[in-house]
Amino acid sequence: MSVQVATKMAEVELKDVGKDKLTVKEATKSTSGNLILASPVASVDEKKPVDSSPQSVNAPVVVTPFPPATTVPSVNVIPAMAVTAAARDEVAVAGGEPVLAPAPSSMKLPQASAMKRSDPMQQQQRHTGNDSIVSPDGMVCEAPRTVKKQIQFADQKQEFNKRPSKIGRRSLSRSISQSSTDSYSSAASYTDSSDDETSPRDKLQKNSKGNSDFCVKNIKQAEFGRREIEIAEQEMPALMALRKRAQGEKPLAGAKIVGCTHITAQTAVLVETLSALGAQCRWAACNIYSTLNEVAAALAEGGFPVFAWKGESEDDFWWCIDRCVNVEGWQPNMILDDGGDLTHWIYKKYPNMFKKIKGIVEESVTGVHRLYQLSKAGKLCVPAMNVNDSVTKQKFDNLYCCRESILDGLKRTTDMMFGGKQVVVCGYGEVGKGCCAALKAMGSIVYVTEIDPICALQACMDGFRLVKLNEVIRQVDIVITCTGNKNVVTREHLDRMKNGCIVCNMGHSNTEIDVASLRTPELTWERVRSQVDHVIWPDGKRIVLLAEGRLLNLSCSTVPTFVLSITATTQALALIELYNAPEGRYKQDVYLLPKKMDEYVASLHLPTFDAHLTELTDEQAKYLGLNKNGPFKPNYYR
Repeated sequence: MSVQVATKMAEVELKDVGKDKLTVKEATKSTSGNLILASPVASVDEKKPVDSSPQSVNAPVVVTPFPPATTVPSVNVIPAMAVTAAARDEVAVAGGEPVLAPAPSSMKLPQASAMKRSDPMQQQQRHTGNDSIVSPDGMVCEAPRTVKKQIQFADQKQEFNKRPSKIGRRSLSRSISQSSTDSYSSAASYTDSSDDETSPRDKLQKNSKGNSDFCVKNIKQAEFGRREIEIAEQEMPALMALRKRAQGEKPLAGAKIVGCTHITAQTAVLVETLSALGAQCRWAACNIYSTLNEVAAALAEGGFPVFAWKGESEDDFWWCIDRCVNVEGWQPNMILDDGGDLTHWIYKKYPNMFKKIKGIVEESVTGVHRLYQLSKAGKLCVPAMNVNDSVTKQKFDNLYCCRESILDGLKRTTDMMFGGKQVVVCGYGEVGKGCCAALKAMGSIVYVTEIDPICALQACMDGFRLVKLNEVIRQVDIVITCTGNKNVVTREHLDRMKNGCIVCNMGHSNTEIDVASLRTPELTWERVRSQVDHVIWPDGKRIVLLAEGRLLNLSCSTVPTFVLSITATTQALALIELYNAPEGRYKQDVYLLPKKMDEYVASLHLPTFDAHLTELTDEQAKYLGLNKNGPFKPNYYR
């Protein structure tokens, strides 16, 4: 800023200010370019002229520390370089006296230095030694004077000077500390942080109809959740088509379905579809981190008994499942499970319920494994449908969903760049294939571990190096598990990892990484952001653990809605099949979804792409030994 401009600004007319107004301490810039704090000035009487004589402006300046907080209750510090602009523009400040922050030698003033370098006029001006400056053209002008003045601020309600309320401070803190992980459409859901300290179990909430048969974080978030559900409906064409086609028939009339799945906007579309088809539903979450609080609130507002919130404890988790099951005057006759926890709880606590349950639909590899164990031991009491191994689940949800969501989860939690990073993916099933394809496309160096020779050969022919985890654990930057097994990454592996290694799980359960072995006195846990922990060794080495070893994509990010539409439609058809099957069609065993239903689910999604299927001629169908309308694959096809 040139000296002439500064001089003109120093001569600004002062607005009338009452004696009760607080004063402003002002800084000016000396001819040497240094910032000088003006001495404190008293309140100016509106009838007295401002003293701008040389004697008043050339007095020595003494910079003193700020008074204690008891003297000045509320002090708003304004950068020194902004004072003249504030005086010119009459910047509004409410509640407190703007005071210039002293600039100690350690404080950097990049704006001031930049202004000195970029203003050649100021560099060429020289001081005469008195109260004048000689400009480059030879003109002698008066040096800028420090004028004691007050500023009447135009608006006393500017937001930046308000003392934030308790809720406001929390909201601001949340937006700063969790902005990279929270999203209105992610597993880190919209929350009203004013309720964060109170457990939902300790609150009595009612929806707009006076119903209190639910337990969610905050029922007031229902409006936000409804918007998310409406967005999800646009990407779930098959479920919406199923509603229209089967709503008149009500194929689930009389069905009482208890569900335990991830509670997301996509799940809400499924629940409302089941209700439209005639079912009564009660729902809990299968993962303590994946619930979208606003979606749970929207379901509760819609009259669905939902018991879930993000960040449940282990005790809360089982309490919610029990509240779904143990209800006076209501007993389920169908189970929709994701992970087998609901089935396990009923089997353990309420085994007599299986007398009225017609079937179980399970969608995860962990839950299916548990069902096969029960079947092998002769303890499976009802028919069960294995949705996880259906073609539509394996080839779409497991592959395409994970191919996109693995990058989303890692980016949101770590902000890392993938190019050149060394990654080991444990398991080369459909989930592993999706993860490897995505990371390879981003320029990562990908290793694969596998126990199955067929999957191992696929990994090799897809261009990945097959290794044992011990061979690369010291050098990799990221470790991803997707096996569905337990103790894939042990404490021994964790001890050998290099500093900064990222460890996460894309399998359903939290058993793949031995997280329990990290909860020892010699290791320090440090929460960095939501779902991100640093585990620090005594020598200072640290690893980055995501979602405490639980499912990364649904805990830390989102999954593609369209792919979930395929899985949700498969689940709905499996429920319809088991509920309406004549007695004797299905025995007490685990079954795969008929291929005809797989193909029907796929056909419902084709119109989205404006896709047109080719039809077999009679001669072609006879040659292949197929029905023209399918199924086109044998039941053993996967």
